[in-house]
Amino acid sequence: MLLQLKDVFLSEGTRQRFDYSLPMSDFEYNGDYPFKSPVEISAEASNRAGLVELKIKAVFDYTTRCDRCFEDLTKHMEQIFVHGLATSLIDDENDDYIETPDYTLELDEVVISDILLNLPSKMLCREDCRGLCPKCGKNLNNGDCGCDTQQVDSRLEILKQLIDQE
Repeated sequence: MLLQLKDVFLSEGTRQRFDYSLPMSDFEYNGDYPFKSPVEISAEASNRAGLVELKIKAVFDYTTRCDRCFEDLTKHMEQIFVHGLATSLIDDENDDYIETPDYTLELDEVVISDILLNLPSKMLCREDCRGLCPKCGKNLNNGDCGCDTQQVDSRLEILKQLIDQE
């Protein structure tokens, strides 16, 4: 969605609100298509004391696999982002503001970047997920597998032999 923000930049105290759905079902991320339904976007650009601020709220369901047990999971997520907008920047290293030289902003690009940068690095089906048995691969959330878990690291086997001799 292309935002036309000229009125906001030129009139102090002005606000502009934008609500729309961003379809991302064909967006591939980490070899998967995690956005099964559109991302609902609510955004507001406001000029307070000559400073233009963009607040974005993104609401979406994120479908992926648990990083421990590999079960499918869907998390309902709500993310809020705030950006300063400027018509020109003095240097390229200023990450605090988004440059809008012609008073327009492609909001989709900003939203997609914000969402991807703020996704959790580890997704779990639940906080106490036990994962998979390293021996047989059974999901330990569904109960114990009966495998012998008293394995000794082969590098420490000599120490075990010394302890057993005593």
